[in-house]
Amino acid sequence: MLSSGSSDEIAMRVSRLMLVTLRDTPADAVIPSHQLLIRGGYIRRVTNGIYAYMPLMWRVLRKIIAIVQEEMDNAGSLQTLLPQLHPAELWEKSGRWQSYTEGEGIMFHLKDRQGKALGLGPTHEEVVTTLAGELLNSYRQLPINIYQIQTKFRDEIRPRFGLMRSREFIMKDAYSFHANEEDLQSTYKRMEAAYKTIFDRCGLITVGVDADSGAIGGAASQEFMVTAEAGEDLILIANDGKYSANQEKAISIAPNKKVLNKENPSILETSNQNSIEDLCTSNNLDPTQIVKVLALIATIENNETQPLLLSLRADQDLNDIKLSNEISKILNAQVFEIKPITVEQLKIQGLSDWPFGSLGPDLDNEVLNGAKSWKKTFLRCVDHTAADLESFVCGANEIGYHRSHATWETVGGIQNRVDIRTAKHGDKCIHDPTQALEECRGIEVGHIFQLGRKYSKALEVGFTNEAGHQEPFWMGCYGIGVSRLAQAAVEQNHDELGICWPLTIAPFEAIVVIANQKDEIQRELGEKVYKNLLEAGIDALLDDRNERAGVKFKDADLIGIPFRIVVGREASLGKVELFKRQTRQLKLLSVEEAQKQLLSEIFANKG
Repeated sequence: MLSSGSSDEIAMRVSRLMLVTLRDTPADAVIPSHQLLIRGGYIRRVTNGIYAYMPLMWRVLRKIIAIVQEEMDNAGSLQTLLPQLHPAELWEKSGRWQSYTEGEGIMFHLKDRQGKALGLGPTHEEVVTTLAGELLNSYRQLPINIYQIQTKFRDEIRPRFGLMRSREFIMKDAYSFHANEEDLQSTYKRMEAAYKTIFDRCGLITVGVDADSGAIGGAASQEFMVTAEAGEDLILIANDGKYSANQEKAISIAPNKKVLNKENPSILETSNQNSIEDLCTSNNLDPTQIVKVLALIATIENNETQPLLLSLRADQDLNDIKLSNEISKILNAQVFEIKPITVEQLKIQGLSDWPFGSLGPDLDNEVLNGAKSWKKTFLRCVDHTAADLESFVCGANEIGYHRSHATWETVGGIQNRVDIRTAKHGDKCIHDPTQALEECRGIEVGHIFQLGRKYSKALEVGFTNEAGHQEPFWMGCYGIGVSRLAQAAVEQNHDELGICWPLTIAPFEAIVVIANQKDEIQRELGEKVYKNLLEAGIDALLDDRNERAGVKFKDADLIGIPFRIVVGREASLGKVELFKRQTRQLKLLSVEEAQKQLLSEIFANKG
């Protein structure tokens, strides 16, 4: 009989694993992966949005980290470890301290005993760019690509879904520095390939989608999504698979418009017609013939507030992310917040009520006269779906009235033509109008960015080029949510009984279950099988608890180890059951046959 004195063997026994499983679903766990990780004893909630990784989970994370490290090293990236505490002055210099610490900012921040402001790092662009500026002086030292695997912190307003949106999490982030844009693009493609390999090796089905760069910034970015019903992001994918994008970023061809024949402009009396639907029903109109006008207020750098007047075709929805990006480009300033203008806000500004519901694209700037803090002119933007209308119905800037057969010439023209509409399921594709967009939900597990020179310029760091002149670095940024990836794998790989881990990241490759620990024959055979698996290089776990067989089987299904060898009633005949968790395939085999087949399947799956 195998001695249990070895510390390595004890660590691989369920009786020494600190494993506590739950039969009931926790009240605060909504999505399957969150429920199963808690029920399976993988994570324990410490407080809202903060979880302890228990021994089983840490084994999963270590396997993911090993895959990430190997592929990053293969891609030529150098591993480092950067500080979690960041001095505020670096973030102030990049212009991000205010947006990350005020209002709905996500950075935990504090002051040390000398009163110096510090932040707990949600991301590391400022720190790593400053270090690069101190260490990389010449184009001959470039390119450089460094990465870290680090605990990050984000003060999420609504942490939820376990590790999907938590306030403390493990992340791999990499940063590259280049002498020119072409070299940045080359590394970006190499990192894209490395990411695909990482996710494939982790046993995940992912899709790369065009994405908004968000607060990180940059010219181009791509998200890697694990497709799952519980995903927070809506993805739009072309029928032919040649285009995919997060809905925040997606572009498409809007549904065809219904032409409103040109006639002389006239006024429609529209009292009590309080919606687009009412307006269409009462006047025999189609939403594609109407321009809706929205009044919003944008807060930008230096706490300036810019009133916006937006025009969209009435069948289209406003895309807040696209709008923020367009306003930022037009004003050449960072946009912190955009909100609808309300009657209450008008009163605070000392302004008279506006004709909401009947606003036209040419609402006069005079309505802003006397505003206490707002700019006194509108920034007017017209979505291309509205701009393409030759004749349309719109508000007459008087409550209860609309204009029919208006044209852009009669309403003051188009100041800024933009794309601020939300692409939708069924829209035609830009790259091929015969293709349509389909939607699915996804969980973001990775994101790569071409940052350009945003941070190197802001932090005033760079290198000496071949001509002997100083210029800012070209930079890239590449992130993988390690702890999020682990939960995403569960979301994509589970059934009604529990988790079905992909083999490469499972906490153990196989579990040996002794059905009756009190039966000496079963116990001795179970110990022998377990020892043989370890000697063959299999990452195995032994369930040696003095529990009923049914409890052990339920726990094994719940924690989701890919292969199970059950030593039960047939032990006296030298036979065991080999069970494959993913397919639920069960075979009664001799010990030798079971071990041979198990080894074959595991090593085949390992490649």
